[in-house]
Amino acid sequence: MRIASVLTSIAVAGFIATGAAAAATTAATTTTAPAATTAAPMKKAQATAMTPEKTAISKQCSALADAKKLHGKARAKFRADCKKNGGKPT
Repeated sequence: MRIASVLTSIAVAGFIATGAAAAATTAATTTTAPAATTAAPMKKAQATAMTPEKTAISKQCSALADAKKLHGKARAKFRADCKKNGGKPT
């Protein structure tokens, strides 16, 4: 976090030196905020990686939903119920 603060300070000083102080506040806000928000979801995504068994069940449920030509909310509900039953339709 300290490195990000130093780099932001350098960037702000550079913009002020070139006469673009207004652009510095906008650039600093937009470049640092997404970096902080994307770090947490990456850790969560790594922790919830799907096992091969879960992947197979998910693909089976998708294939069943395709066969029934389901779309939208009906497809999502069908797949959720199917995955709860281990890949077997209800």
